[in-house]
Amino acid sequence: MTRRQYFIIILILGTLTTISPFSIDMYLPGFPAIAKDLHTSIAQVQLSLTAYLIGIAVGQLVYGPLLDRFGRKLPLYAGLAVYLLASIGCALTTSIETLILMRLLQALGGCVGIVAAQALVRDLFPVTEIAQVLSLLTLVLAISPMIAPTVGGYATVVLGWHSIFLILAGITTLILIGIYYALPDGKAPDTSLSLRPMAVLGSFFTVLKQPQFLTYALVSGIATSAPFAYISGSPDVFMNLYKVSEQEYGWIFSFLAIALIGPTQLNRFLLKRFTSEQIIYTTLIYQTVVGLLMVFGTWAGWFGLYGLIGMLFLFLCGQGLTGPNSAALSLAPFVRHAGSAAALMGSFRMGFGALVSGSVSVLHNHTAMPMVSVMTVCLIFGLLILLIGQRVIHHKNQPAELDSVSEVAL
Repeated sequence: MTRRQYFIIILILGTLTTISPFSIDMYLPGFPAIAKDLHTSIAQVQLSLTAYLIGIAVGQLVYGPLLDRFGRKLPLYAGLAVYLLASIGCALTTSIETLILMRLLQALGGCVGIVAAQALVRDLFPVTEIAQVLSLLTLVLAISPMIAPTVGGYATVVLGWHSIFLILAGITTLILIGIYYALPDGKAPDTSLSLRPMAVLGSFFTVLKQPQFLTYALVSGIATSAPFAYISGSPDVFMNLYKVSEQEYGWIFSFLAIALIGPTQLNRFLLKRFTSEQIIYTTLIYQTVVGLLMVFGTWAGWFGLYGLIGMLFLFLCGQGLTGPNSAALSLAPFVRHAGSAAALMGSFRMGFGALVSGSVSVLHNHTAMPMVSVMTVCLIFGLLILLIGQRVIHHKNQPAELDSVSEVAL
């Protein structure tokens, strides 16, 4: 492909992966306004975020087999259409119960972008370039938290929180146009794949029995779910505890998003000297140490507003390294079941994200401790799973799944 085609494909795949981050980050500054307008509490509004994460976790399991069976574009069109209609429903809601339901439907539609983008990376680029391409997608993904909460903060103040969901519907319409005119089809539909429940479960089992996938998908799911504790808890911590405005919160969120960009691009250079396994191991140790310092410092009262922002920045720097490397190692063994593998990997992450988000809501005590504690626990468990999983992989020395390029050729 030409350089121009390469750029356009990366841009479209990147925007597909940003649908859910935009859907999450853009409405965070509106939490207090939503709670006031719908006559509910911040904790209840947080449940709309939990519902969204549950929808993503469940939806990805559905789209994985659909993307393998019908090709990449048809499920994309269907899912994004559901997302668009649900976004309009969110804008028109007058109760917290309806908002939670619409957010669940919004997630069930929009999550197709995550799965399809990862599967298309596996379709369109050689295995040796997957980690680097995913790093580029993460760069696009990292920019969204810089833009989304800032736009959401100003939109909430000027137009009201309902306008946020109309903006999301407009963005999705533009993405649909780009997919239709400029995105390659990717892997052709595979009519030999059955969508019967047992056949679908069999595909998932084929993926899950691969130790390399299971290890790095779980590491990715648990370790990279830590930011969901920050996302869920930060509106209350910054706007209620530290009394910052919606616009100020948007700028704080944008600043912390910078922590993702530098390391993400650094990963492209680190891969020239180190393996993905080495990068993940070192990063998890770094984040665990920072997380423990953050928990102890918060408990001891060391941090004011700027001190907490600084510690969060140091912690989030690791996310730009763990995510793309663990994703590349998870997807590498698969060709035929790339869609199912991407779906399971994404489902793990969002499922743990929902658990993490819900935990912060349940532990809510008007301090920053629930947020920073849950973030740190995620990294500790991620590191333990990595150490155990690598031993299993090396012990079994199992080759890649029989679902390989050579078998497909046969």
